[in-house]
Amino acid sequence: MDTKALTIRSAGQDDLETMVALLQALFAIEEDFTPDPERQRRGLIRFLDGCGKHRGILVAASGAEVIAMATIQILVSTAEGGAVGLVEDVVVHQDHRGCGVGRRLMNGVMAWAQERGLTRLQLLADRTNFNALDFYDRMGWVPTRLICLRRHM
Repeated sequence: MDTKALTIRSAGQDDLETMVALLQALFAIEEDFTPDPERQRRGLIRFLDGCGKHRGILVAASGAEVIAMATIQILVSTAEGGAVGLVEDVVVHQDHRGCGVGRRLMNGVMAWAQERGLTRLQLLADRTNFNALDFYDRMGWVPTRLICLRRHM
């Protein structure tokens, strides 16, 4: 695939069902999550209904076809003394992996963050998703000594 022909852009309502399908593929390989199209659709709609100033969804499109996506949200970090970004839902359609699509998408995420003056990006990755971990390593992401904890409410 010629990644020069890719468009990295903000997602729109017309992309919703394609993004739901991408998330089903992502959550099928992540042990901590269960694919649930209705829940994913609700979450994506909340992203899309925002102004785009504090959260966004970027997609990689080949022509009219969305083949990858990532979400980003702004948080305030006391450690940084300012705004940082939480990157989630990074997924490239399996037919387009290994072609540079993910790199272009993540470069788009970093540009989005820089435009908003963010000082750090962070993300979570499944510890057994070695392909993703290798990709993030090649992109310059480094692991921390922190662990993720969660509690459902």
